[in-house]
Amino acid sequence: MQIADRLNKIPPYLFMELRNKIAKARAEGIDVISLAIGDPVDPTPKPIIDELCKQAYVPENHRYPTDEEKGMLSFRKAVANWYAERYKVNLDPKTEILGLIGSKEGCHHFALGVVNYGDVVLMTDPGYPAYRSSIFIAGGEPYHVAIKPENGYLPKFEDIPSDIAKKAVGMFLNYPNNPTGATATQEFFNDLVSFAKSYDIAICYDNPYSEVVFDGEEPKSLLATPGAKDVAVELNSLSKPFNMTGWRIGMAMGNPDLISAISKVKENTDSGIFNPIQFAGITAIKECQDNISNMLKIYNKRRQLVLNTLKEIGWADYKPAKGTFYLWIPVPKGMSSIDFTTLLFEKASVVVASGSAYGKYGEGFIRISLTVPDNRLAEAMERIKKAML
Repeated sequence: MQIADRLNKIPPYLFMELRNKIAKARAEGIDVISLAIGDPVDPTPKPIIDELCKQAYVPENHRYPTDEEKGMLSFRKAVANWYAERYKVNLDPKTEILGLIGSKEGCHHFALGVVNYGDVVLMTDPGYPAYRSSIFIAGGEPYHVAIKPENGYLPKFEDIPSDIAKKAVGMFLNYPNNPTGATATQEFFNDLVSFAKSYDIAICYDNPYSEVVFDGEEPKSLLATPGAKDVAVELNSLSKPFNMTGWRIGMAMGNPDLISAISKVKENTDSGIFNPIQFAGITAIKECQDNISNMLKIYNKRRQLVLNTLKEIGWADYKPAKGTFYLWIPVPKGMSSIDFTTLLFEKASVVVASGSAYGKYGEGFIRISLTVPDNRLAEAMERIKKAML
């Protein structure tokens, strides 16, 4: 039986490997604490759940979703209002917004809608591994753009060879950044739009952590930048701000031609988002904005616990980036990322993500997630202190 060659280019999915590793250890009776996966454990706000339950009893909602792959117009209007109020971005809900089954789907469909066989697509290194997989599945070739701490983990466009930029048809970007936590500046956005226009590159700006920022950082949208809608789509999701990761609801916004291309892929792939989930999404946007500030308080408390622990065991000079619920932490001198993750697993039964899984320039770092209950995070920090000291 033939298996498609394109699948051979795709490495095992990082988070499935981690889940399998954790499940195996727990089956052996080991009390493993995972700080590797960014999946909020705090509950979805009650009004959102209540709306889902209410709409699930409406017989009309048991059929194919309204407006099918595009998403209900009422949901798209709610998204447009949110972006206008929060990010000062004006969007036409009919032509510039598309409902998604989570932003990850948007990344995949962007690649399928833009990339021809052999096309070059830019992505950052370190970067979210799913971008690379989407590029390969679409038949493209990823070109890894280094992002380094000395540059605030922002790509330097002048370092991208002009022959590569001329070949590139798309670029994946993600700020606040997974895995580094870095945030973008308005100056960077201006340069990005100029770069994309110069080389006719379609931008997929993946922004699901837009609201998860600390230390006075303001939430941002690329689409607020003049000219951004000429070259970009922005993806967002209700997963992080409203603790709805399992609900699978997000949105693509921006350039109408790119939205149309993603929509065409969707209409030949799935039949859209279950209506009750869309109604619940409207409730989240309209009634549950307070959940964002509440979650930021929780994450900031957990963040400070980790930072204090790091100082106690020798990371006195470590300064975290200002975004996401991850901490991107350098490993001890003389150790690789895998060495350190192995040490923490074997000596503390704590799982963290190896920086090398995110690319060549992720080597020398680990990523810790703050999406665990407070008591388990405190226990993990005590175990790490004991292992290190």
